[in-house]
Amino acid sequence: MTKRVLAFDFGASSGRAMIGIYNGETIEIEEIHRFTNDPVIVNGVMYWDTLRLFHEIKQGLIKAKHAGGFDSIGIDTWGVDFGLLDKDGRLLENPIHYRDERTKGMIEESFKLLPKDEFYQITGLQFMELNTVFQLLSLAKDRPEILERTDKLLLTPDLFAYFLTGVKSTEYSIASTTQLLDAKERKWSKRVLDALGIPERIFTDIVPCGTVIGQLSDEICEELGVNKVDVVSVASHDTQSALIAVPAEEKDFIFLSSGTWSLLGTELDAPIINDKSEKYNITNEGGCENKASFLKNIIGTWLIQESRRQWIREGQEYGFGELESMAKKEKPLQSFIDPDAPEFVPAGNIPRRIREFCKNSGQPQPESIAQVVRCIDESLAMKYRMALEEIEDCTGKHYDTIYVVGGGTQSKLLCQFTANACGRRVVAGPIEATVLGNLVLQLVAAEDVKEIDSLQAARNLISRSSVIDTYEPQEQEIWDEAYQSFKKIIE
Repeated sequence: MTKRVLAFDFGASSGRAMIGIYNGETIEIEEIHRFTNDPVIVNGVMYWDTLRLFHEIKQGLIKAKHAGGFDSIGIDTWGVDFGLLDKDGRLLENPIHYRDERTKGMIEESFKLLPKDEFYQITGLQFMELNTVFQLLSLAKDRPEILERTDKLLLTPDLFAYFLTGVKSTEYSIASTTQLLDAKERKWSKRVLDALGIPERIFTDIVPCGTVIGQLSDEICEELGVNKVDVVSVASHDTQSALIAVPAEEKDFIFLSSGTWSLLGTELDAPIINDKSEKYNITNEGGCENKASFLKNIIGTWLIQESRRQWIREGQEYGFGELESMAKKEKPLQSFIDPDAPEFVPAGNIPRRIREFCKNSGQPQPESIAQVVRCIDESLAMKYRMALEEIEDCTGKHYDTIYVVGGGTQSKLLCQFTANACGRRVVAGPIEATVLGNLVLQLVAAEDVKEIDSLQAARNLISRSSVIDTYEPQEQEIWDEAYQSFKKIIE
């Protein structure tokens, strides 16, 4: 038996359409369409170019048809962002980017309406200005008329699925990124919505990961000349799709989903929401089989990506592999930044901000491109160790291995630094974790694929189908000493 399933995977800077071919034993993947995801700033507002992205979905469907067809479709994206629909199902405005400045100060505003402790105890989510709840609070305060005109809110992957099917629903894992969900009850929190003045009526029912929500609409099939196939709400938050692909067989493990964002955590049967997890600002996301992902959000390779864009603007264009080779030759452990410092969140001249951070903290300033890259990678590795220690403190468990998945596994330098900083073995791969998780969950949803009947079976399939690398810790004493310096600099 052969199944062909189609995944659309959207990152913050690019997207692609990938075909998965399952032969009963392994799954092979083939990229059929790739495109950039470029935000657009108009009159000081940063938008997602949502309609162009949907155009790219259509191009992917056409190419998939010509590549041999497909049996189902799944979509995963970044979290938190959304589109607002009127009573006729039309977009009220182009969805706004989570890096837009409209959420500045909204965390503090929310605490005036809902005490911080109670807020965290309900949602179990890390407080970040980009979260959906703070985007909506800014609308409730500054543009209440648009919420009055809103019939339904759909998060990004659910919005694209609606465009394809006409069905309005909200998938569980993406709902859990909003900070509007009761983490223990797994439903929208009336207490949070009422306290912040966000209308409950704009939210749809929540469906589990792996739900077949509908089929391609007649209009889409007619326009593109494709067959009517199932559209599956996979684990539509890309982190949760990537987590499906972690090649772990043990129950207790640490994962690091490494890409534009780094998400380091563990998988639990139930959320951990207590004073300690609140102090560390650790999040509880929902995933497959109602698991809780207990994790920290850390800025990831965004710092390298945005630095590279700055260097290109300055006329110096290097590939990511070249940047890594250059950084490898630099003197180690000279300067550190806090990757999550607020000055590194907006787009712009990251290398200059890195030099300013180091200057203000009394450290040598990384001047060359290679020194900046090394500073970023070493600082990320140190931040991973800090998050690991916090998670171990909350769970009371020790983890011998860190499973790294996603695009960041292509940086052998960062993987080795992570092993060095954390003092743990790093198992890296698969690179295409998010896509594989998306594809395999479609197979789980297919009624005629009986052998993939659990999350562990899905992980085993992906592991059999992937290349995995291992990194052992090196120079432990040097890195341990440097970690103490790192903690003093960022605390």
